Amino acid sequence: MSTETTEQLVAAQKGGVESLFVFLNKAFEGIERLAELNVQAVKSTLAENQEFAVKALSAKEPQETFSQQSILVQPAVEKVQSYWLHVYEILSSTQAEFAALAEAQGKQFQSDAQSFIDGLTKNAPAGSESVVAAWKTFITTASETANSAYETAVKAARQAVETAESNLDAASVARQTRRAVVSVESDAKQ
Repeated sequence: MSTETTEQLVAAQKGGVESLFVFLNKAFEGIERLAELNVQAVKSTLAENQEFAVKALSAKEPQETFSQQSILVQPAVEKVQSYWLHVYEILSSTQAEFAALAEAQGKQFQSDAQSFIDGLTKNAPAGSESVVAAWKTFITTASETANSAYETAVKAARQAVETAESNLDAASVARQTRRAVVSVESDAKQ
């Protein structure tokens, strides 16, 4: 094997390691954003529960406590929906970053593989045509398999995003319907 081919292999391995760490850093950025969202949600929930507990303990009649509970239900539903919308946005953006990185990595792999095959073919000793042909077949098959896996992953990710979007749309419609019903009920009571 020539020095050029060895250098190409080493460079490809270094590139693979670097790509791995780019993927890991993106994953941790997404996890960090989810953790921040969860911390905010817990802080907000604790503050609201504290406020409710103070009001409930200062209520002079049990009826006041129950009316406070019903006032908290609608905002709680909206906050849960908002929370899941933020989770969806974080996951969606992280998935998009992964897809872009994977596509770039796939193209780089194909380019590196082709350069490796060209170098191998150019520097192969006489009589090694069958070995070179085997390598070409292996690299081509590996490349096609990687492309197929990438396309499958992209389709699965798109389906997950579409499902999440439809769930968010359904939740939004449900919230609007609930608001309309509450509005009609309050108008009927008056």
